[in-house]
This record gives sequence, structure tokens and C-alpha cells, in this order.
Amino acid sequence: MAEDNVKHIHIEDGDAETAEKVNGTQTEEAAAEDAKAEEPQSEDARAEDSKSEEAGAEEAGAEETSKADDKKAEEKKTEENKAEEQESERYMRLMAEFQNFKRRAAREKTDTLAYANEKIIGELLPVLDNFERALETDAADAEGYAKGMELIFQQLKTALEHAGLEEIKALGEDFDPNVHNAVMTEQSEEHEDGKVSKVLQKGYKLKDKVIRPSMVAVVRN
Repeated sequence: MAEDNVKHIHIEDGDAETAEKVNGTQTEEAAAEDAKAEEPQSEDARAEDSKSEEAGAEEAGAEETSKADDKKAEEKKTEENKAEEQESERYMRLMAEFQNFKRRAAREKTDTLAYANEKIIGELLPVLDNFERALETDAADAEGYAKGMELIFQQLKTALEHAGLEEIKALGEDFDPNVHNAVMTEQSEEHEDGKVSKVLQKGYKLKDKVIRPSMVAVVRN
């Protein structure tokens, strides 16, 4: 009976060892399987992590690009606003200068009209003085008086010529309706047909403008 117990114990001990070996083998196989299972998972995780990092980098790059574009757009808008302000200031300056020019031109025009005759009047004043002296002189000396009047006349004529007055030539000239006013016709042995034979009233031009045509007689034989 004791032997049976011993054998039983030995058998049980053997079974335990066998069981431990089996369990160890199973544990090693499970660990190996777990390791094998973990290896692809680790690679997948790394791939996922890499993809996540790439995606993150792309997002960061896109965000930086977007910020750079926004900055460029803002700088461009700022430059455009600055250019518009400069153009507006330039326009306002031009308008102010134009308004000043208009006021100055209007003032100069008014002054010109108001004092247009200043020069000619200044040249006629000596003539006026001489007329007054002549009137105060004793007219008993007719020859001296006539000579004085001749001098005053030449002085007046010179002053008017300086102002641009020019006598229109008429006597012996071809009749020109632009500068001559024919008031009569007559026969003449001295002049040909169409010629001015008499000047009844002298005509004058102010520079190139006729201010009074000559009143003349024209030959009609």
C-alpha cells in the first residue's frame, strides 16, 4: 500500500513536471506568438505615427504658407492704400494750385483792364501840359503860335504811335474795302480807275486791327 502511494506520488510528481513543461512550452509559444503579433503592430504604429507626423508637417506647412500669403496680401493692400493716399494728396495739391492760378489770373486780368491805359495816358500828359502852356501864351505871335501847335501835334502823334497807332495809307493806293471806306467817286487825270484820289478822313490801325477805315474818294473815269 505504501508503495502504491510512493508510485502515486512519483506519478503525480512526474505529471506535475510534465504539466510544468507543457505550461512552459505553451507560455513560450504564446510569448513568441505575442511577439510576432506585436512586431507588425509596432510597424503599423510606426507607420501611423509617420503618417501623422507627415500630416502634421503638411498642415503646419500649409498654415505657414497661408500666413505668408495673408501677410503678402496685407502688405500689398497696405501699399495700395498708401499709393491711393499719395495720389489723393497729389490731386488735392493740383486742385489747390489750379484754384490759386485761377484767382491770380482773374486778379491780373482785372488789374490789366483797370490799368490798360496807364501807359498811353502817361505819354499824353506832357501833351496836355503843352496845350495848357500854349493856351496861356499870347496868341499875338501867330507864327510862333502855329509852330507851337505843330510841335504839340508831333508830340501827340509820337505818343499815339508808341501806343501802336498806325495811319492807313490811302492817297494814290488801290481801293481796299478792308481799310477804305469809299464815300464818293470822281474822275481824275492824275490817278487810274480804282485808285484813291482823295482822303476825306484819315484812317488808323491799332497794330494790325483797323479801328477806323479811311474815308476816301475813288477814281471812276
